[in-house]
Amino acid sequence: MPTDQPASEQPPEPVDAPPPVPGPREFPAVPGPADGGLQPLDLYGQGPTAADPFASAPADPSAPAPAENPFLGLLATGAPAEDYERPVLRARADGASAGRLAALERAKLLALRVRAELEDRRRREAELSALYATAHDLAGLRDLDAVLRAIVRRARSLLGTEVAYLTLHDTAAGDTYMRVTDGSVSARFQQLRLGMGEGLGGLVAQTARPYVTDSYFHDERFRHTRTIDSGVRDEGLVAILGVPLMLGSGVIGVLFAADRRERVFEHGQIALLAAHAAHAAVAIDTANLLAGTRKTLTELETANEIIRDRSAAVERAADIHDRLTELVLRGGGVVDVADAVAEVLHGEVEFAEPGRAPAGALDRSRADGHAVREGTAWVAAVGAGGEVLGALVLRGHPALDPVDQRTLERAAMVTSLLLLARRTAGEAEQRVRGELLDDLLDAADRDPRLLGERAARVGADLDAPHVVLAARTDGGPPGRGEGALPAHGDSGPLLHGAPISDRDAAFPPQAVSPPQAVSLPKAASPPDAASSPGAASAPRGASTPDGADRRRLWSAASHLAATRHGLAAERDGGAVLLLPLAPDGDPAHTAREIAARLGAALHQPVTVGASAPVPAPAARPAAVAAAYAEARRCREALRVLGRAGQGAAAADFGFLGLLLADTRDVDGFVHRTLGAVADYDARRGTELLRTLDAYFACGMSPARTKDALHVHVNTVAQRLERVSRLLGPEWQTPARALEIQLALRLHQLSSAVARDTGG
Repeated sequence: MPTDQPASEQPPEPVDAPPPVPGPREFPAVPGPADGGLQPLDLYGQGPTAADPFASAPADPSAPAPAENPFLGLLATGAPAEDYERPVLRARADGASAGRLAALERAKLLALRVRAELEDRRRREAELSALYATAHDLAGLRDLDAVLRAIVRRARSLLGTEVAYLTLHDTAAGDTYMRVTDGSVSARFQQLRLGMGEGLGGLVAQTARPYVTDSYFHDERFRHTRTIDSGVRDEGLVAILGVPLMLGSGVIGVLFAADRRERVFEHGQIALLAAHAAHAAVAIDTANLLAGTRKTLTELETANEIIRDRSAAVERAADIHDRLTELVLRGGGVVDVADAVAEVLHGEVEFAEPGRAPAGALDRSRADGHAVREGTAWVAAVGAGGEVLGALVLRGHPALDPVDQRTLERAAMVTSLLLLARRTAGEAEQRVRGELLDDLLDAADRDPRLLGERAARVGADLDAPHVVLAARTDGGPPGRGEGALPAHGDSGPLLHGAPISDRDAAFPPQAVSPPQAVSLPKAASPPDAASSPGAASAPRGASTPDGADRRRLWSAASHLAATRHGLAAERDGGAVLLLPLAPDGDPAHTAREIAARLGAALHQPVTVGASAPVPAPAARPAAVAAAYAEARRCREALRVLGRAGQGAAAADFGFLGLLLADTRDVDGFVHRTLGAVADYDARRGTELLRTLDAYFACGMSPARTKDALHVHVNTVAQRLERVSRLLGPEWQTPARALEIQLALRLHQLSSAVARDTGG
């Protein structure tokens, strides 16, 4: 049983490769004259010579035919070796002389020698032709695997063996491994690895010389191992010839030819396989070089593609850099930045406010300082310091390379700078507007011309009619209890036990078109409310806005004032606005609209009171202060009446408006309350006002009213029904009835005064 120990201390002698063309086989010497034998034959008719032992005397025409003649015919026809005995046997049968028989023997030996030489040359020629064909075939192959398979198949064909195989050197492992086999049937054999010096193949790889064995398992010259012997036994190999595959002085592998029976490999076969191995090594090297070249070309193409992509990305980055620089220089905005980035990156880019941007992606981008992927979109945070101003969101470009990602991040940085610049400019403008309004409120003796010039610089026209609005937050959305905004159709809250006129419900928030949310810059720090002139405490029971609410309110009011070419300032714990009023404008409608817009911007109720129109604030600064006082009274009245979060002017409070307004507009109150009835009487000649006065004087009793008017009760009912159509179905409610009775008295007084003065 083979072991892993070497069979002998000395390595076997390698098989010396013979010269390319093996010499002729050796034959027994032919006896010459010196041996007392026959004279040499004269094959060329030149007579006997000392140099040619077969030379003979000149031919005698009477002598028998030369002994060589029959053998020449056999040589010419390529007869087999046994046919060369026939001329001798025939001559012996014919009773030829001893000399004749000796001459025929010499001629036979010479002919056999010539025949062997010719056969050897033909064999060598066939082997060389096969070798050249193999080299030609290998030169035409480019794939390494195809080259290796062709080498093994040719080796098996050239030597006519049952199996051929090839091992390659593994530089990292320091051994050789089975690479290709032809004729093999054993999976174990096809997976063998041979260490240096192990088995016949390992010895060939170690010594770089060919080795051969007629019977591998009985040959103790090689170092047998259990693994190798098991594989060889599983394949059934007996006779093995191995030659090295050489490149320069290095061995890259071993080429084998083997049989499953004992066989002696001749020197010519060893030389043939060695020559084939030399061609095979060159072919392997060429295939490796070609494979390496192809791999290098592929890598170069990939690198070139990467370079082209990077160059394009760098060009895009340079383009967006130039565009962003131009945008900043010409005063472009956030939308312009988003459009420029979208065009360069071939996607859709939008700026999202902090509340509209993906929260998770925004936090990750803010923490990492880089754009992050969110689904198929990319999000780059826009911020300054610890404040998040929004995000740039790129869609339609899921695969973003690092350069393009950096481009998006740079655009986010430019966006933050633009927002900060806009905020700074807005804060400066807000301060200027606030200082101008403070001067109008506090310094009545200011030069009107200077006030007008200052207003013109901020885009305001103080020569046109304006309205003063006083706004204040209420700390958060109220519930449906005390202080709640009445729902549409609800009755007004009570004042000293009597409900406010239902007419006041004409301006709930539903009556104003819902405003769009206003995007506002961050509030700058307004002046301290406590230091403002005329600072007043909040009414009892009202919540006092904290500093953050006041700043947000002032910022929102300043933004609205700027968009309407007005002024705004922080004052008395709230905000005051001076806004232009159209010739047909209604201060009450303006108050309701501003209350709704500020409430939407701050996400909490904002109560707004409006003054009567101020014709020309620059010409009459004192009128602005008085109008502000009126607006504040209206605002506080709303809060006291439980209508926080709404907007109103003095005219909206009915008879209470006479107390709130600086100008006691009695005629206006009367007209708003009874104008429809008085106009009907004037057009139709009816007595609806007289009927109303009698109706209230009789305790709202139709029966007593018909006696006072001396008419039928049905007439009273018809007149009251007409009044209901003119004043509304709620005119008999206590609050509305109180207003109507007051308006009737004021109407009677004003009519009497007019008659006395001849008006």
